[in-house]
Amino acid sequence: MIEINKAVIVFDEAYPTISFAAVKLRESLENRGITVAFASPAALSASTEPLRIVLTSLHKGHAEPGVLSMPSLSPEGYAIRLEQESDFTLCRVIGADPEGAMYGGLDVADTVNAGTDIENIGNKTSKPYISRRGVKFNIPLDARTPSYSDNGDSAQHNIAEMWNMDFWRQFLDDMALYRYNTLSLWNMHPFPSMVQVPEYPDIALTDVKRTTAPIRASLRGTGMSTESTLAQLETVREMTMADKVSFWQEVMTYAKNRGIAVYIITWNIFTYGTEGNRYGITSDQDNEVTIDYFRASVRALLETYPLLAGIGVTAGENMLSHQPQLNEEWLWRAYGEGVMDVKRKMPERKIRFIHRAHESALSTIYEAFAAYPDTFDVSYKYSLAHMYSAVRPPFIYRTNGYKELQAGFLNGLPEGKKTWLTVRDDDYYYFRWGDPEFVRQYIVNMPPAEKLAGFYMGPDGVIWGREFVSTEPESPRQPIIKKRWYGFMLWGRLAYDPTVPDWHFEQQLACRFPEAPSRMLFEAWSSASKILPLVTRFHWEENHLDFQWYPEACYSHPERAKGFHTVLHFMNDGPMPESGLMSIPEYCWHLIGDGAIAGITPEQVCQDLNNYADRTLSLIAGISAVTDKELRLTIGDLRAMAYLGRYYASKISGAVQLCLYQKTDDASYQTAAVEHLQTASGHWKQYAAQTASQYVPQQLTRQGYGKVDVTALQAQVDQDITIAQTFRVKQ
Repeated sequence: MIEINKAVIVFDEAYPTISFAAVKLRESLENRGITVAFASPAALSASTEPLRIVLTSLHKGHAEPGVLSMPSLSPEGYAIRLEQESDFTLCRVIGADPEGAMYGGLDVADTVNAGTDIENIGNKTSKPYISRRGVKFNIPLDARTPSYSDNGDSAQHNIAEMWNMDFWRQFLDDMALYRYNTLSLWNMHPFPSMVQVPEYPDIALTDVKRTTAPIRASLRGTGMSTESTLAQLETVREMTMADKVSFWQEVMTYAKNRGIAVYIITWNIFTYGTEGNRYGITSDQDNEVTIDYFRASVRALLETYPLLAGIGVTAGENMLSHQPQLNEEWLWRAYGEGVMDVKRKMPERKIRFIHRAHESALSTIYEAFAAYPDTFDVSYKYSLAHMYSAVRPPFIYRTNGYKELQAGFLNGLPEGKKTWLTVRDDDYYYFRWGDPEFVRQYIVNMPPAEKLAGFYMGPDGVIWGREFVSTEPESPRQPIIKKRWYGFMLWGRLAYDPTVPDWHFEQQLACRFPEAPSRMLFEAWSSASKILPLVTRFHWEENHLDFQWYPEACYSHPERAKGFHTVLHFMNDGPMPESGLMSIPEYCWHLIGDGAIAGITPEQVCQDLNNYADRTLSLIAGISAVTDKELRLTIGDLRAMAYLGRYYASKISGAVQLCLYQKTDDASYQTAAVEHLQTASGHWKQYAAQTASQYVPQQLTRQGYGKVDVTALQAQVDQDITIAQTFRVKQ
């Protein structure tokens, strides 16, 4: 056995992606007590270290001599080959391209971090399972050019961070570590904050500002900037437009150096940032000046940012209702022609276009954009607003999304065309989630590669910038991708390779939290993370949009939806389509002898929720004497989710008993319902206390204009008891 106390990593520093992997690999080896040196490919033959690692790629024939006979590798794929000699071990990481070499080097680093010696890694070949793996990032550029999430607390807190290069370095580094290769930046009207449009020079905004006035925007994004919000602006960073352009060019360069393509996606028609302009720009769809302004803005954006991979659009939320053909004509004239202007100047420039199918129709989209010269994709809101529900959401297979099971959106794609999946994460705004089996099944159930361009996941309800709700904040505040590292890692790694086994993630937990028994923590995290997906599958009905259901608070928009979801809502609402779950009324008809069992019963749902909660609490009880702050807070999140699971189990049980009372007029069922809801109240008290110990309440973009406070919601939790006590069968 060779004693390995020194290593050399051989790579070409001209490739930043490979250099990034080399640095991470050096860190992992040094954590094992191995001294590491860097060397160029030409120096390999002179190396004397007992461990020699070569990071190279087949890209444009630049690979280190001797590896060009490798079998064909897929883009971003890689091979690892070990050679054992008497006095050294040689580990070759060969990428199909520099990005593949980076992922291969990171794979070796992960394995070393997990405690495996390099000589035991073995040979392997890997390729991406999902080709484009991305993040949906609603970006609050400025109070004057808001995103769709800017009427929540996190947006105004994060405006300054969007212009902080330290934030983006951390964010993009972590994206690369977790194997994401796409960053989509979503804003209603980004142009005034990002580009100088020659034809409309007055529109460009200097400085970066936020507002101190409350924002009262509609759910469709109108009213985001008003006289009152614009009258109470404060500057968070002084910048010229030249400074801003330089900043975003640096961000996009850094992203490229991590193998990440950047897209900008808009909602329409919004003209925030142009208020009071002298040109006559308005949000009126028949305004020819506005169309010309958008076309010029798209042209300027693409010319200013040559590394921008593409743009995307939405045929809404502020376009003509029920006029898809007119909407698509507008989008082609404003965006499509802007791209065409650039292509006429630079025909070699590849500009990918992503058109959301939301509020439009495939046939109309493809007809309007028939002349588009480059890759043209559509996108679909795959799990509607709740990625943490079913591992195979049915909606993409249905003609009318939610209701009709016929040919479906997916089968309506023309031959050779692909869709992106918009995977909306509007379930967890506070807690750290992590269940690898859920992710694995979700990934493998995605549409086949011939119809799938990729996915990007993210919320509308908060900003994935830095967190601003912790009662024990870091300084500076922790990026969400750092706080929720485990969930981000699961989605990225398993999207690249869904065969990565559970033990790998268990070992990552052991590396991150050495004072915790890794198996206990892994199982506790997995158990706690099964709770809310099951609750949302069971309690669905019309709760398919973010403002209609927020499971961390049993809540929805109080003016546009139900507010707090009472026991009556649980009693009457049905489960997610094709979930295999029975509704409470169906189950109760069965119990009174007038119906068959047709799926998983509410009683089984309650049992599963209690089992997940009990197992979580039992396992974390075995993780004692915790000194690491992050581990302590993670355990606190798991404890809170377990209490919430117990609450929903008792509430569902109460709803079943109340439904039985409604159908039989037997008062014993009413008594049982009250008892279950009293138990639920106690669980909510525990949940609220645990949550309040770690987080402050916040105003959420899609949940009305007040702060969502789980402690204050105790009164509505207790109101369920009164509802059951006063419920009358004949009303």
